[in-house]
Amino acid sequence: MSFRLRVFSLVLLVAVAASGATAWLTLRQLTGQVRESAAADRQSMAAITEELRAYGAGHGTWDGVAATVRTLAEETGQRIRIGTDRQGQIADSDTLLGRDPRPGGTAPPLLVDPRPQLEFPAGWDAASMRKVTPNVIASYTSDVSYAACLTRLGQPVTVLRGKFGMPAFQDGGKAPGGAPCAGTGSGPRQAHTAAAEACPLSGRAGTLACLRRVFTERTAAVAPQPLTVRLGAVDDAGQTLAAGPTALVAAGVAAAVLACALLLGRAVLRPVRALTAASRGLGEGDLGRRVPASGRDEIAELGRSFNRMAGSLQDSEERQRRLVGDIAHELRTPLANLRGYLEALQDGVLEADAELLDSLHEEVLLQQRIVDDLQDLALAEAGALTYHRRPLDARELVEACRTAHSARAAAAGVALEAVGAGPGTVRLYGDPDRLRQALGNLVGNAVRHTAPGGRVRLELDERGEMVRIAVRDTGSGIPAADLPHLFDRFWRADAARGRATGGSGLGLSIARQIVADHHGAVEVASEVGVGSVFTVVLPAPWGGAGSGVRD
Repeated sequence: MSFRLRVFSLVLLVAVAASGATAWLTLRQLTGQVRESAAADRQSMAAITEELRAYGAGHGTWDGVAATVRTLAEETGQRIRIGTDRQGQIADSDTLLGRDPRPGGTAPPLLVDPRPQLEFPAGWDAASMRKVTPNVIASYTSDVSYAACLTRLGQPVTVLRGKFGMPAFQDGGKAPGGAPCAGTGSGPRQAHTAAAEACPLSGRAGTLACLRRVFTERTAAVAPQPLTVRLGAVDDAGQTLAAGPTALVAAGVAAAVLACALLLGRAVLRPVRALTAASRGLGEGDLGRRVPASGRDEIAELGRSFNRMAGSLQDSEERQRRLVGDIAHELRTPLANLRGYLEALQDGVLEADAELLDSLHEEVLLQQRIVDDLQDLALAEAGALTYHRRPLDARELVEACRTAHSARAAAAGVALEAVGAGPGTVRLYGDPDRLRQALGNLVGNAVRHTAPGGRVRLELDERGEMVRIAVRDTGSGIPAADLPHLFDRFWRADAARGRATGGSGLGLSIARQIVADHHGAVEVASEVGVGSVFTVVLPAPWGGAGSGVRD
């Protein structure tokens, strides 16, 4: 007789009615109170973050924010701790209210960024935006320094809406002659101009993104830093249920269940104790801990589930260790080389000629690409990568990818062409930029591993309700034993070749994750000496041919 049937037989007659009453009463009260508590917490968080953001944006500094933190803590009843990466912890409401600081709560920290976003009128072209940006940087740098100075002097600051998304600060005529703050400057304007002119004129969106990054970098030294806000403490008292009716009903249930529980023998308690000990060891870091699991009842199945969970955690820990080792391996040697060259330049052993500087710059760009790829992969695997999905034409996607990589392919002596899919539109629904990134990773990988004189083809095909985009190359191919490792982070069939051509070893992992987030898959077929085919399979939004997919 199974464990479930034994327990059911013992407690059914006694506990059904009382348990139902207890569950109904508890659920009714708990649901209402949880909703009220969640709504109140969201309002508190929104009020706190908005007030802090307004303070940073309106004062140009976090100096003096402690009074605002204290007021917010008194109004919301929340324990508030704030800080920045540069200044560390700035204020703790427990300390401000004369309490001993309590251990922090488990809620994730909130990020408050008071820095403005660079904006231009819709009709402006890339060249005009690039020309005006240095003036905007200089103006904001000067204004925010002035506002911060007034704040430190205890003077009021008035904030108005200025041009290009920037705030305009005024002292309201109450500053003491302006003399103490008259020296606030705007920084080296030539450096602002040089940084802005480094942004390529690659279209309004691309230039604006680059200029926003330049604005953030050039104002980082004077603008208020993003603020990390941590709310709550471990001993915060939440809302409690009305205990009277619940306790009365629960007491009867507990008495009946306790009497029945005494009948459960050692056959049940022994595996439970084993699971408890194993769980404790697992929590202390002993990931190799397992429990005996035999039989067909639910206790045995629980033991097997625990063993599977422990095995999964152990595999995850091992993957994390390998990832850390891979990252260290990828960065250690090139960083050591960079350090050696820089020390040689400092000591006068080498001269900083153009060729050496170009080489060092190229190495830095490679390391930056590795870091950027790691960030994209981490966001994608965490489900935090931003997607802007819309209907799009797969033919345009393929052609854009071919155009973007044609110069690189020509330089490598590789023919790059796109074929397939007749006239009309092959519709997809997704983020065109992310899909181009994924497809571009596959094309770039194919071009790198195809010898001069070879060919890379982009083949577009529509089969039923699926759209297939194949990247076919005439490279050396991939051995069958290596195919299961293709999408592993930092894996290369030929590590020396991958490093020499600038590959980070993350492109295939990123491509697969982006395609998976679009409910698709990446298929691989390869033959040594013949070439490889990477196929991106994506679902068409409204079915296949004959159902309105093609225009």
